[in-house]
Amino acid sequence: MNGGFPYVSFLRVYEPLDAFDDQQQLLILAQRGRGREATEQLDRSKALRRITRAVSDPFPHDDEDIVRVLHYPSAEGLSTPYYCPNQLAVRSTLAAESLSHSLRNPLLGLLVPDAARVAQQERLDPDSFAESLSKLHTRSATWGIPFGWFVLFREDDRIDVVEDSHRIETVRLAAPISQCIDRARYAAASLAIAAPGLDLLEELTEITEWLETFSLTAVVELDYGEVAQLVFPDESPSDVRAGIECLVEGDMTGAAAAYRRLATRWIKIRQLARAS
Repeated sequence: MNGGFPYVSFLRVYEPLDAFDDQQQLLILAQRGRGREATEQLDRSKALRRITRAVSDPFPHDDEDIVRVLHYPSAEGLSTPYYCPNQLAVRSTLAAESLSHSLRNPLLGLLVPDAARVAQQERLDPDSFAESLSKLHTRSATWGIPFGWFVLFREDDRIDVVEDSHRIETVRLAAPISQCIDRARYAAASLAIAAPGLDLLEELTEITEWLETFSLTAVVELDYGEVAQLVFPDESPSDVRAGIECLVEGDMTGAAAAYRRLATRWIKIRQLARAS
C-alpha cells in the first residue's frame, strides 16, 4: 500500500552528457555513480523531510538537484548512460502556481504559505529558472496516467519491472525520443482527420512540441510509480493505439471497445482521488 499518498507517475526525458552545459555536466558527473533505486530512495527521503518541517514550506531550499541515470543501448548495442535532472525547484514553483489557480485561501495558505512562496522566488535565479522552464525534463501526473503518454510507447519497447519482496514498486517503459516523436506525430495526424474534436489531439500536439525541444539522441521514459501495483500487466499502450486505428478506419464499435477497456482499467484509480 502507498499509505494514502497520491499515486504519481512520471514522463521523463533523458539526454546524453553533451546535451548539458558545463555546470550541469559537473552536477551530473558528481552523481553518475549512484544507482537508480538509491536515487529514488534519496528523492523520497528529501520529500519526507520537506513535508515534515516544523514550519509549512513545501519548497526545496538549498539542496543539490538530483540527477537520474538511465542506461540504454546505443545504436551500436552498447549500454550508454543518459541523464535526467530533477529540476525540483522549478517544478515545485510551477506546482504551487497551479494550486493558486485551483485552491482558495485559507486552504492555499495552509499548503503553500505566502512567506514560503516569497522566499522561493528570492532563492530562484531568474536566468536559470527561465532556462529550465524552457526545457523541463520531467512531467508528472497524479491518480492516473494521461492517455497521450501511452501513444509514445509500444509493447516491444524496453520494460523494467521493479519489485521488492514480490511486490511491484514501479514499471518503467523506455524508447528513443525519435521514435516517440514519430508515434505522436502519426497519431496526431490520424486524429486530425478522423476525430479532430478529441482532447487527445490537443494533448498529443503539445507533447510533440515538448519532445522536440530535446536532443534527438535522447530517451523517453514512462515511470508508472506505485500505480503499477493496480494495473500491471498493462495493455493501455496497445488499447490507445487500437482506438486511434479504429477511428481512422471508421470502426466506431472497435474504438468504443478500446475506450471501454481503458476506462475500466483507470476509472477505479481516478476514483481513489475522490475517496475519503
